Amino acid sequence: MKFDLHLHTSRHSPDSETDPFELLTAARKAGLDGIVITEHDYCWPEEELEELRAAAPDLVILGGMEVTGRGGDVLVYGITDPLQLPKGIGWGELTRKVHRQGGVAIAAHPNRWGQPFERVVKDSGAELDGIEIMSNNMEQELRVQAAALLKKYPRFAQLGNSDSHAPWSVGCCYTEFAATIRTSADLIAAIRERQGTARVNHSN
Repeated sequence: MKFDLHLHTSRHSPDSETDPFELLTAARKAGLDGIVITEHDYCWPEEELEELRAAAPDLVILGGMEVTGRGGDVLVYGITDPLQLPKGIGWGELTRKVHRQGGVAIAAHPNRWGQPFERVVKDSGAELDGIEIMSNNMEQELRVQAAALLKKYPRFAQLGNSDSHAPWSVGCCYTEFAATIRTSADLIAAIRERQGTARVNHSN
């Protein structure tokens, strides 16, 4: 199944120009089977997600969050209490709280903007479950560095995402999962078992 797990909408991310319903159209056009909406420091509640699911029953629509952590951004999935993950939280505390909630934590666009990714992980004691290795906002050099991190840290799951803030970029990169994913629990299991492969969408 093809999932884009890093998406922003104008409803809850001020830097996005994508209306949530435009997102559904763009996801279908990109050939995706599912999407995960990850607003900046906001997690869509189930009642909001159900509004989109009713409009697009052919798509799997899940909620996550991009946490503005101390040291860089972290994508979190499967969380139950987003209020425990405030903006500016350290990566070590963040990852431990995510795991206590039964979720997973993925480093977004590692090494972007000069981030010393490995030093942040070491100094914070972060317990990351994976990293993005490609997105619309990761140029080739960052993708090469991320691929090298995967070899160095084979425990990391790999994700490809768009980090989309506009309809045209939805699904430009995505993760193809060998597993069937219908729920957040399915997604968490697939990430923990490293069943995803990052892909570039050449039809975009």
